[in-house]
Amino acid sequence: MKDKNHFLPLLIDMGDKKVVIFGSGSVGERKANLFSEYAKVTVVSRSFYNTFFELEQKYGTQLIKADAGKLTDEEINDIIKEAFLVIPATNDRSINERIVNLAKSFGILTNEVDAIGDVTVPAVIKRGDLTISISTTGSSPAFSRFTRQQVEKIITPEFSDMIKIQDEMRTYLKSEVTDQKDRKDILWNILESEEVWTALEESYEKGFKTAQDIVREKISRKVR
Repeated sequence: MKDKNHFLPLLIDMGDKKVVIFGSGSVGERKANLFSEYAKVTVVSRSFYNTFFELEQKYGTQLIKADAGKLTDEEINDIIKEAFLVIPATNDRSINERIVNLAKSFGILTNEVDAIGDVTVPAVIKRGDLTISISTTGSSPAFSRFTRQQVEKIITPEFSDMIKIQDEMRTYLKSEVTDQKDRKDILWNILESEEVWTALEESYEKGFKTAQDIVREKISRKVR
């Protein structure tokens, strides 16, 4: 088994990456739902549920109707060529292992259902530009989901709005406050302001205005 300590969480731009999924069962469906929003996805299966046709229409997900167990090595190679990630998710372990071996011969990363592959897919929380990934490196997917549910109670939608405020205020302060430490202190004052967080619960506009008031006050004190 691969040493789990070698896994490192990374954020990768999947916009131009090809992902190939074999199988349309519950695992294949879950992976297709996740990756279709971010990458160029191809799904290979003997049959497809309505979910897959919806992904085809919404994201351009490519559906190939074929029995992976009856495909030749050459046919599989033709499907996975230029792929960034291959996910064998059929209900036959021997077929999955064969696909993994073919992918590895091309240096293609794999996310395996029956074993720890090159890539593990974490539970993900997204709040605008904030992305949090949670993984047990395959040891307990249920615990990953449980942890995500607990974290989601803390990481509310207001976190996304606060990031937008921080970005706008950071840009503004670069032209108004020359000292980097002073800019950092002002941004932290906004982050730690209960008034701003409370205002954000009502609307982004109110939170932004409250943050503006803090910035103006801090800058006026520096000018005096």
